[in-house]
Amino acid sequence: MTSHPPADGSTLPDPPLITPLQDLLANAERGELEKQIRRLLEQYRIVDVARKVVGVGNVGTRCWIALLLGRDAEDPLFPQAKEADASVPTPFAGAGRFRSQGERVVCGQRLMRTTSDIFLGWERVDGIDGIDGIDGIDGRRRDFYVRQLRAWKGIAEPERMPPAGLETFGGMCGATQARAHARSGDRIAIASYLGSGDAFDRALVTFAELYADQNERDHQALVDAVRTGRVTAAAA
Repeated sequence: MTSHPPADGSTLPDPPLITPLQDLLANAERGELEKQIRRLLEQYRIVDVARKVVGVGNVGTRCWIALLLGRDAEDPLFPQAKEADASVPTPFAGAGRFRSQGERVVCGQRLMRTTSDIFLGWERVDGIDGIDGIDGIDGRRRDFYVRQLRAWKGIAEPERMPPAGLETFGGMCGATQARAHARSGDRIAIASYLGSGDAFDRALVTFAELYADQNERDHQALVDAVRTGRVTAAAA
């Protein structure tokens, strides 16, 4: 979405990555969904909503972005509502104490981060079915967590780093991840599991190498599918 809306107040479409709501739903259904979203941030007025295709870790889940204005056109807010599914350990460890999956995600982020997004929150709404090619209200209730679309964080580029810088960056990432898990989990149990040797370190290296090899195979399979016509691709 643009930092300033077009003159008619609409979202600039970029399908299939970003699809404005008016291209997905009829007026009545669009109005119902906008009412649900409007309750989240009553101090702002909603200008436009769009469905957004999310990254690899969230493929197949719903994601919505919205343009809201507060005081005037110079006071925009871009919230993102991402679908929150049950966590991977749920079938083994149980559903836990949270009332919704959105609440679970938000509480986890607040525990792990020193400073979290001030707009972080959750909601349970009746979603629409626009992922599977059938647009319209499907009646299914889904959990979402809400945050700013862009949290104004810097992005490091490891591919541009010299070996010494990459080693330092990797150490910082490891320390940050360890601290986050210690804040949100059982630090004593984690330390006991890791032990004092380097077995876990070596296991991570092996996993990373195998994961990189799998990514290369998956990408080659996609390229082959595009070349033979099994998959249609378009340049972004």
